Amino acid sequence: MSSVQVAFESQSAICTAAGAPFTGRLCRLVGERLDQGTAIGRRLLSWSGNPSHEGDALPLRLMGGLHALARDGRHPQWAAVYPPATAPDDDTLWALLDRVLAEEGVFLDPWLDGPPQTNEVGRSAALMAGLLVLADRVQLPFALYELGASAGLNSQLDRYGYLLGQTRAGDGASPVQLIPRWHGASPPSAEVKVVARHAVDRNPLDVRSEATRKMLAAYVWADQLQRLERLEAALDMAAQHPVTIDRDDAADWLEKTLTVTSEPGVCRVAMHTIAFQYFPPEAQQRIRDHMDKVGQGATADRPLAWLSFEASDQGGPERRPLLKLRVWPDGGETQLAVCQPHGAEIFWEQD
Repeated sequence: MSSVQVAFESQSAICTAAGAPFTGRLCRLVGERLDQGTAIGRRLLSWSGNPSHEGDALPLRLMGGLHALARDGRHPQWAAVYPPATAPDDDTLWALLDRVLAEEGVFLDPWLDGPPQTNEVGRSAALMAGLLVLADRVQLPFALYELGASAGLNSQLDRYGYLLGQTRAGDGASPVQLIPRWHGASPPSAEVKVVARHAVDRNPLDVRSEATRKMLAAYVWADQLQRLERLEAALDMAAQHPVTIDRDDAADWLEKTLTVTSEPGVCRVAMHTIAFQYFPPEAQQRIRDHMDKVGQGATADRPLAWLSFEASDQGGPERRPLLKLRVWPDGGETQLAVCQPHGAEIFWEQD
């Protein structure tokens, strides 16, 4: 079995386990039946990089293109098999997919050119839980510094509503309400007040652009209609309150933007979700070094925090993300939770 076939088989397992069986079926069928008969097939099967979800995420590039094609409406037969419709049997579905790969190569090919661009709003639930812990501890408002912000939707997290275990937070009237499946004790009740938002991405997305909306929607797994509705609501809100996202390298930006000295009465928080792992090793180390450097100057009325939602180094097809919080002036780090990758389920580890 080639590395490309393994990548599609692995992504099929991940999607199916995460409640996206249709997307899982498509990945499985491509892995089992794709051949060199189409230009897209030849490009996929001769992929020279790392096709896995930990590398180039090749299956998700193709799934994004296929979902975009279904949403575009240019191929009614293809759109007709997508959720909420009931898809046909494997042989019928593959025959249609094989035809789509042959007929729609010009549409699909650009989707293979770059990695999936996502901005998963559900992860804000984990971030908010971390900020509740931090707010309870420091009793100060926050200035946020988001790395790998994409369209900046998670920088808007205080504008969403939450039920985290038994703890309500955020805006109860918000059109975006996040209620993850919760295990363990509830996070503390506290006021999360955001007074400044800073964000960076190598390829920031404009929430006011129709192209951005279409692309982000295409990368949501088609089975997960609730995620799609939540994304659209968050994009509508962000268009009314856009966050300025700087186009820069994360390490360069942090070194320039998160200064050693700061005004009293605000807790500065560097945060990121499934982004740090994609930074080059030297950039990761520079970020660690800079956080330590800035942290040395932190005080009780000028605290610094680092909140991360990143895949663990442990095994398993999903490598479930860990929610971690590090706070200066003492610099101690706490693992707060183990999470489902999209934030849909949170296993809280604090009393």
